[in-house]
Amino acid sequence: MLTWRRRSRLGLYDVGSMPMRATLTDIDYAGHINNGMYFSIFDLGRFDLLLRAGVWNKIWKRRWLPVVQAETIRFRKSVTLGTKFAVETKIVGYDERHAFLEQRVVVDGEVYVTGMIAARFKGPKGPVPMEQVIATLGVEPPADLQAPAWVEGWLEDTRLPSARRAAPSRW
Repeated sequence: MLTWRRRSRLGLYDVGSMPMRATLTDIDYAGHINNGMYFSIFDLGRFDLLLRAGVWNKIWKRRWLPVVQAETIRFRKSVTLGTKFAVETKIVGYDERHAFLEQRVVVDGEVYVTGMIAARFKGPKGPVPMEQVIATLGVEPPADLQAPAWVEGWLEDTRLPSARRAAPSRW
């Protein structure tokens, strides 16, 4: 993460790739990266993309914070201690509230793990509409940018009540 300035600059809609290595703090008792650790690794990949695309300062200046609203992950192969891998990040679509990012863990060109993230931006006065975020960043999305069809249903099927409403735990 600290090496982003030494790596090539990216366009916001390019695939960001950040080299990493599985360390002792990533590994669980089964000898592979702990499944929960992937979400932290994906966080780093998203920040790397924003930094290398040159848009982080515009976001930070407005005191906006990128927050994950929903995420799902699929595992194909295990990443073990010492394995070099890349976390790849790509913006794949928007709706009025979310940016959708696909993220991957790739070892020697082979996909081991994939994730889909629905992220929002929160400002000092609350959520920031994606239309405002896109206009502020000044980078027009490609005309063919469209999240996979299943994403809309996934968000609806897993929706929680608003943070301003009660959400009692009843099984």
